[in-house]
Amino acid sequence: MKLLSKSVAAGSMVLVIFAMLLTSFQIAMYGDGGYGFFKKEYRKYQVADQLDMREEDLEKVTVYMMDYLIGKEEKLSIETTVDGKRQDFFNDQDRLHMEDVQRLFLGGLRLRNICLILALLGCLWIRFQEREWKRRIAVGYRNAAWLLGGAAIILAVWCAVDFSRVFVIFHKLFFRNDLWLFDPETDYMIQMLPEGFFFDMVKRIGGIFFLFFGGGYLAAWLYRQKEGKIWQRAQRGAAEKPQKVQGNK
Repeated sequence: MKLLSKSVAAGSMVLVIFAMLLTSFQIAMYGDGGYGFFKKEYRKYQVADQLDMREEDLEKVTVYMMDYLIGKEEKLSIETTVDGKRQDFFNDQDRLHMEDVQRLFLGGLRLRNICLILALLGCLWIRFQEREWKRRIAVGYRNAAWLLGGAAIILAVWCAVDFSRVFVIFHKLFFRNDLWLFDPETDYMIQMLPEGFFFDMVKRIGGIFFLFFGGGYLAAWLYRQKEGKIWQRAQRGAAEKPQKVQGNK
């Protein structure tokens, strides 16, 4: 039974950590209501100048695109002034690719919710199976963190060393077509979102995930420290009782 409890605890915490990662994506993209990160990136890569757009129009396109991504808009189509002409900012390839991206993003959010529900069920099972259920969950998180922390470090180093390669592999894994291959000379969307933007976004996601991940590990560690001190006091108390009895005699 102990082995099963350990497995359920570790498995539940793996799901929690995975949910942290997916939540980090959402916060990184939608965490600042005014899309301040996007604006900063546009200035960094001089996107408005390259597209021959006003910053206000670029911001409107961004808001519309992000509303579409999360399901608030049905069709990816917005007319604006770009490249000196009044036209639809997005072309057919943009729309087809973003349909795939939307399915992936919304599917990730649904998967996040499923992970949290399964993790909660696992924790409830442990709660009714063990008296020291808090300790079991804390140890489970520590074990899951050790398992996934190494993989996260390897991925972070890989991104830092060769992000372009990671970017290509990601798209080949999650997309079944080549619609993600844009021409930077003619496609406005890739000019708006260059590779450097995605690298900066990945760093932002990683920073948010580290806060979640590290916060969870710190909480588990503090609980173990507190538990250890309580156990030590109990041991000292048990050792002192016979001496007191002998003194009374």
